[in-house]
Amino acid sequence: MATLKDIADQVGVSISTVSRVVNNDTSRSVNADTRQRIWDAVAQLGYNPGKTARDGAGSKRGTAARQSDIGKIGCIVAVNQNKYNHPYFSPILEGIERGIQEHGGELAYIHNGEDLKSPEMLQKVIQDGGVDGIIVVESIDPVVYDAIKRHIPCVVGIDVSDPSIPSVGYDRLMAAKHAVQHLISRGHRHIGFLGGSGRSLDITKEKRYRGYKEAMDEAGLALHKDWILDTEWNAEKSYTLMKRTLEKTTKLPSAFLAASDMMAISAMRAVFESGLRIPQDVAIASIDNIDFAEYATPPLTSVHIPKFEIGWVAAKTLVDVRQNKYPLPVKITLPFELMARQST
Repeated sequence: MATLKDIADQVGVSISTVSRVVNNDTSRSVNADTRQRIWDAVAQLGYNPGKTARDGAGSKRGTAARQSDIGKIGCIVAVNQNKYNHPYFSPILEGIERGIQEHGGELAYIHNGEDLKSPEMLQKVIQDGGVDGIIVVESIDPVVYDAIKRHIPCVVGIDVSDPSIPSVGYDRLMAAKHAVQHLISRGHRHIGFLGGSGRSLDITKEKRYRGYKEAMDEAGLALHKDWILDTEWNAEKSYTLMKRTLEKTTKLPSAFLAASDMMAISAMRAVFESGLRIPQDVAIASIDNIDFAEYATPPLTSVHIPKFEIGWVAAKTLVDVRQNKYPLPVKITLPFELMARQST
């Protein structure tokens, strides 16, 4: 059964753009050509949220769908860039949509952080959206988040630090720590970090940095401030900072941990342009294991995060919460796995 992601992939736009078009959302403009191509893909792929939800029969999940309609569900993802295919968030959104459909629900919309900057859009989401629940993917603006919690009957988070709501995710601190321990096991003693600070604007509070520091501290290894690069979660800045560090720093680390593959891959380009080799001169490990990771040059060592499964479990958790299966807000943590490749 076709999903919003299938349409987005075919047309080459973001899932949120497809969502706006098929739901006749006019809060942000979509040019006429793109709108027509989306509707053409809808017709070609046979997309019908209500129909796909009802026709999920045939498996045990399909049977459950007919017995537990969860209604209309909205989704808000924290990424601000309206990219046509975000390599980390896109599989999560696909998992959410499939999970909602398989349990008899309908995905009403997907909005990103940029959408919610509009007061009109926020009004529509919290009062006029008519949804029975919302899945929030990562931290969004606190004012917007509080408004959603006040007006939406059921909220489930993905990697949201709020003990008052059910949440699904992975242990970011332990994932980073595991990657650093892998680098240490390969003989590295001088290890740098590429990451971002998040809403706190303090990189030392971010969980992947804390995992990096914890692994270094436990191994008795020193941290050097010149090797800790705050990229602000921007791939271009990751490239720029890495290149500047390689050009100006006299004593270089033999390895880096990147908090995401997108930052790692852009940093790898800077390493090559500086005339250095990976992993002989600088080894790089990362977190996420997006599809591009194994096709980097060399293939990137990365901690695999079960992105699709996180989305699907979040949808299932919302079903369970609406059926009052949990007396307390449940926190579900999915496992990760290190994928060792040639970059280390």
